[in-house]
Amino acid sequence: MIFAGIQKSSLVDYPGLVSCVLFVPGCNYDCFYCHNRSLLAGPHEILDPNAVLTFLKKRAGLLDAVVVTGGEPTLQPELTDTLLEFKSLGYRVKLDTNGSNPAAVSEVLKSGACSYFAVDYKAPSARYEEICGTGADAAAVRETVELLLDSGAPFEVRTTVIPQLQKSDLLQMAAELPAVPRWTLNRYRKPSPYKPCDEERICTAPWTQEQIAGFARKMASAQPNMDLSK
Repeated sequence: MIFAGIQKSSLVDYPGLVSCVLFVPGCNYDCFYCHNRSLLAGPHEILDPNAVLTFLKKRAGLLDAVVVTGGEPTLQPELTDTLLEFKSLGYRVKLDTNGSNPAAVSEVLKSGACSYFAVDYKAPSARYEEICGTGADAAAVRETVELLLDSGAPFEVRTTVIPQLQKSDLLQMAAELPAVPRWTLNRYRKPSPYKPCDEERICTAPWTQEQIAGFARKMASAQPNMDLSK
């Protein structure tokens, strides 16, 4: 499996655990507000997989978990085998995904490799291509969420509240998904770099944290497990 970045220690990427975060290159979405744009088209440095494993073996017992994120990890054919290898070292394993590949998530679920998942639900269905790029389809993400619910696996849904999303959009999104175990709203931060053609969208004033908390309270009527801690 190909990795293009590593954060050797994180307190925020796996709830309640100290984790190492591994970033994969490549994504089938083109979200204008992506903070990992270099992973889409470069430049990025490919890590030596043996060096990654050596690091994880040395840190076993000091780190609790490995988080695989991106880019989009489910595009890589070696995903399940790699996650199982991390699990065999004694780590809890978390997979971050945009939810666009339910078949890959199903394979991971069947393997038992992951102990936690995070799925990004980025926009109401009717606006998915507008926000995520050509070919993005909310139906696939909903299928991924339903797979996770049916499996009983621990997971959360995440949404970055970009300035272009209105309260009505967020309420629509809450209604489009079945009730999930946890849904977190994250505040938009201006990315760098970004595509010049997206400058107007990028530079729009963000919602305040107080406004986002209000959105979460409204969404809780359809999604009772909204994370209201932020």
